[in-house]
Amino acid sequence: MRAPGAKAFPDAETVLDNALSPIEAIRAQRRRRTAATEAAALRRARAEQAGTAHSVPQLGRTA
Repeated sequence: MRAPGAKAFPDAETVLDNALSPIEAIRAQRRRRTAATEAAALRRARAEQAGTAHSVPQLGRTA
């Protein structure tokens, strides 16, 4: 009877070790957003240098 209970309620230490803290989750999200913005800026700059700036899709603001 203990085996199903162990799956339903894992040890708190195991859960805490694997989960990101709220501040770390926010930092990871911010890093992903920054990387996406930087990649879009590089694509735009390369397109402008190549003279094909009109064919670059523009990202909409979501926040």
